[in-house]
Amino acid sequence: MKFNKIFLSAILVLGSLGAPARALPAEAAVVDRVVAVVNEDVITLYDIETLLRPLVQNIKNQRLSPERELQTLAQLRTEMLNNLIDTKLTEQEVKRHKVAISEEEIDNYIRQVRQRRAASEEQLRGILAEQGMTVEEYRKEVKLQLQRTKLVNREVRSKVVITEAEIKAYYEKNRAKYGGGTQYHLWNLFVRVSGQASSASRAAAQNMLEAVLADLRQGRSFQEIVRWTAEKPSAVQGSDLGLFRIEELTPRLREAVRELKAGQYSSIVETDFGYQIVFIQDMQETASRPLAQVESEIQDILFRERVDSRFVAWLSDLRKRSHIQVVAAP
Repeated sequence: MKFNKIFLSAILVLGSLGAPARALPAEAAVVDRVVAVVNEDVITLYDIETLLRPLVQNIKNQRLSPERELQTLAQLRTEMLNNLIDTKLTEQEVKRHKVAISEEEIDNYIRQVRQRRAASEEQLRGILAEQGMTVEEYRKEVKLQLQRTKLVNREVRSKVVITEAEIKAYYEKNRAKYGGGTQYHLWNLFVRVSGQASSASRAAAQNMLEAVLADLRQGRSFQEIVRWTAEKPSAVQGSDLGLFRIEELTPRLREAVRELKAGQYSSIVETDFGYQIVFIQDMQETASRPLAQVESEIQDILFRERVDSRFVAWLSDLRKRSHIQVVAAP
């Protein structure tokens, strides 16, 4: 199974409006059919097309050849299907473990969403209406998301332990990082592409980031786009990477960053996991830091890495224990 980190982020990170945009009546022209069976649940073509819809116009805007556009959409449908299978499995585990979420937890979640978006209750209703959702439907989606988060926290995160020996070993291996000098505070926006991805998928990933570059050139801030990707279902994802010395970066990223100043972003860079754009928030001259000063930072880094690894194993085990049948190509 190919691990999709976007799916993990959707579970572990507080999102914005939960579910993908609902189809408007005029758009619901998809002839529905069952695409896959996951234990007692089914995934339909309509489910996939609903997730795909926000990306379709972006792909059309790239003016690809008809053949390449069809290839790109087919690849994306396959990836959406895999994501939906993982989501179904997680939701089934939520039911099996009877994960409970209170109305207060839902209220707190929505309050955080409104605070991040600086939106009033009325504005939130308007945003939901644009996505074809009522407040009641949104609360149900939030409940499901919080249930999934609680389950993954219990089944994955709670079982991760980082030892003092591991922290010390990481520090010794990365002494250059903590030895002082110029450090770059980096952000990135990326589209994950597997090493076995087709040329059509690679082209689609680059096209999505070209659209991001167009937004940046129009004056939209890098941080704003990163926050938007955390709040919307999207193949483009972003993160605040933190501080790095240039020696810690891969050769390609090192070359891209070396030419930039604070406040500037790179062109599209190909990496081992796909394509990305890097942004330098600022550059800092730092003194060397002893282990005691960076111990909690290292623990966080190792913890995130371990959670990712255990999550892959947990999903893989779920798949092995489940009846999954792909009835037809999406």
